[in-house]
Amino acid sequence: MALRIRDVQPHDLDSVLALNNAAGSTILPLDVAGLRRLHDEACYFRAAEVDGHIAGFLLALREDASYHSPNFLWFQKHFPEFVYIDRIVVARPYRGLGLGRVFYADVNSYAETRVPQLTCEVFLEPRDDVSLLFHGTWGFLEVGQQTMPSNGRRVALLAKTLCSYPFVRDTYLHGAAGLPDLPWLAEREHVQPARHRGARAAGGA
Repeated sequence: MALRIRDVQPHDLDSVLALNNAAGSTILPLDVAGLRRLHDEACYFRAAEVDGHIAGFLLALREDASYHSPNFLWFQKHFPEFVYIDRIVVARPYRGLGLGRVFYADVNSYAETRVPQLTCEVFLEPRDDVSLLFHGTWGFLEVGQQTMPSNGRRVALLAKTLCSYPFVRDTYLHGAAGLPDLPWLAEREHVQPARHRGARAAGGA
């Protein structure tokens, strides 16, 4: 099995949309326009390609994204800086291969050089114990609950403190030129970090 994790490109969006809308009740459906908006807003949007086929994807946003999900807005209200995992999908034929853990290792590596918190939510109605256990093993803790107004389903709001971030902030972001110019530290090509991100990082907030 040849596995590659890479940024989602515009020509991938039809495949990503089909994966998203076939994922079941734990993933909220999208239309074409909604996915394109997320593509434009996402700080992290990567696909797992297995033997040349898209097997899954993970999409995440920074705290200043223009996104109106009630769960994202909850984190925006409670945390000044974070990366929010909006959705992760692995296609049914590729489940059980560990792709979820590959994605979480990758997004964790992305987030810990930029923010102090990695966040997401898990449905409690119906209760998703598999997902709760998965996130617990990755160090996520429940920081709140709320009921989603669109469907009346209760969710657990989870956050993981990224212990490496203070070192990165103090060594590379505080009063410095920023992260080294290395491929594994790069933003998505279309993403231009907002001015206030650098200001907050330099200030150590």
